[in-house]
Amino acid sequence: MRVISALALAMWLSSPASAFSEADRSAVQAVIEQQLNAFLSDDAAAAYSHAAPGIKTMFPTQDRFMELVRRAYPPVYRSRTHGFADLQETPRGLEQTVDIVDAAGEFWTAVYTLQRQPDGSWRIASCVLVKKPGEVA
Repeated sequence: MRVISALALAMWLSSPASAFSEADRSAVQAVIEQQLNAFLSDDAAAAYSHAAPGIKTMFPTQDRFMELVRRAYPPVYRSRTHGFADLQETPRGLEQTVDIVDAAGEFWTAVYTLQRQPDGSWRIASCVLVKKPGEVA
């Protein structure tokens, strides 16, 4: 019994602590939520404000950024519904998985990577979109 308890304690002590808190989870989800709402209302300034500096370097104006999103990410640009799934820490930042139903009723998974900024805020550094096969609402 002592060996099992000692082993369990050693495993618990050696497992890495999560580097994000519930406050981080809430902040990350709020950033994504605010950007999705900005897309729905065509508020380019608000949508662009949630982009990380690397995205802003690639797309130096909010108009270029919105054109990219309209063209390459229509499920994100015009989501019908969305829900938050897993959040995990990666070397690139926090990855938030979001289940999205697009305007046509098709199901997608969006994996957002967010990076903490020097002021402590979170900004969206990337979004990878994957179609869920055969699912339509």
